[in-house]
Amino acid sequence: MKKYPSKINYGLFIFILIVLIGSAIPLIAQAVWPALLINGAVLLFVAHLYRNTYYILDNRFLKITSGVLITKKIEIQSITGVVKTKTIISAPALSFDRLEISYGQSSSVVISPKDKAIFIAHLFKLNPQINMPEQD
Repeated sequence: MKKYPSKINYGLFIFILIVLIGSAIPLIAQAVWPALLINGAVLLFVAHLYRNTYYILDNRFLKITSGVLITKKIEIQSITGVVKTKTIISAPALSFDRLEISYGQSSSVVISPKDKAIFIAHLFKLNPQINMPEQD
């Protein structure tokens, strides 16, 4: 079993921090404590996602975790393909440098392991039948 943390896009993280901190300044100035409390809760939630988004490969499953929101378990033998993507769709990924994993009949999930090449090699070792087209 090996745990792969999500790659982090620090530009996106800094943007989120600027928005949250920037929106907190007028709330503090006007003493809008309920709104400031909500802002703080959102900040804690984002921090939780950044600390707890990862992928685990064991001999049988790919386990995807993103905070308390997403826990997904995919049988490795059901994975049919892996392609690199930069899609911006919502996903358990903290970077736009992503992999789209196809599995089952027509399901897919987008993830962003920090060490993509090592992750792909490990996945292919567990299931050599996975279709991985050559990409740059």
